[in-house]
Amino acid sequence: MTRKQKYTVVSLFAGAGGMDIGFDLEGFKTIWANDFDKDACETHKAWSGAEVVCGSIEKVDLDTLPKADVVLGGFPCQGFSLAGPRKVDDKRNVLYQYFVKVIEKVQPRAFVAENVKGILTLGGGEIIKVIIQEFSDKGYNVQFKLLNAADHNVPEDRFRVIMVGIRKDVKTDFSYPEPAKEKVTLKQALGHFSEPKDGEVLEGGFSPRFMSRNRKRGWDEQAFTVPAMAKQVTLHPSSPDMVKLDKDLWQFGKGKTRRLSWREAAAVQTFPEDMHFAGNLVSIYKQIGNAVPVNLARAVASELYKSLGRAE
Repeated sequence: MTRKQKYTVVSLFAGAGGMDIGFDLEGFKTIWANDFDKDACETHKAWSGAEVVCGSIEKVDLDTLPKADVVLGGFPCQGFSLAGPRKVDDKRNVLYQYFVKVIEKVQPRAFVAENVKGILTLGGGEIIKVIIQEFSDKGYNVQFKLLNAADHNVPEDRFRVIMVGIRKDVKTDFSYPEPAKEKVTLKQALGHFSEPKDGEVLEGGFSPRFMSRNRKRGWDEQAFTVPAMAKQVTLHPSSPDMVKLDKDLWQFGKGKTRRLSWREAAAVQTFPEDMHFAGNLVSIYKQIGNAVPVNLARAVASELYKSLGRAE
């Protein structure tokens, strides 16, 4: 059962909208979204009904952004690993800076930012401190926590840092969601799927990198992280177990081996099963792999909804 939509959302680096769907199911409504990937924008438009501005955020007139209760996004952090701990304004981090600018312009009651766990150790842990300080300087109380999607009704081990900022004049607190009592298995998520149709599974292309580690989880386990690169998508649980030959060298077991289909990968990421994705097969896998799992977003959104409610 979903909540009646009450709070408005502006979404940056929205992709296909995994985070946005999760929030929309928990009392939020995405009214404006931005991404530079054309197919992801078309996917988002198909389900959201939001104004989706496709193109680089650098070219968006920030004065045209609507006011909203919440800003969502997952800013890239490639430059942080090379920049010094006090160089958050490094040119390689321009997209992060636009996230900050949007927060300053929209002045949402709260924001939620998602990132890879490596951001916690960049610059010896100094980068995350600088980021928090910058948001604090813009008027937000910020906290962060490393969450595993598998603890929140997602059949996938996927660790992500979830940063939550509450505007300092909004008198409330925020608590991260508690882990679910039981984990969802691949059997529960995929057991009812029929064999994939032609064109739903990327064939071949098993690189030395792919064969450098085990790529298969069983029916009673959770999937490895669904990647954005189609050729790196892991194996279906019906595949035979992989066999370790040497350090960083594995081979397929005897029998039929195949990747997850895009539909199965989407189910692992907890997208709705009737979700339509625009683009070709490689693009669809990319959109799915880049997304925040819907159910992880729902868990965070549920707590934020309660948090904002306490401030009213």
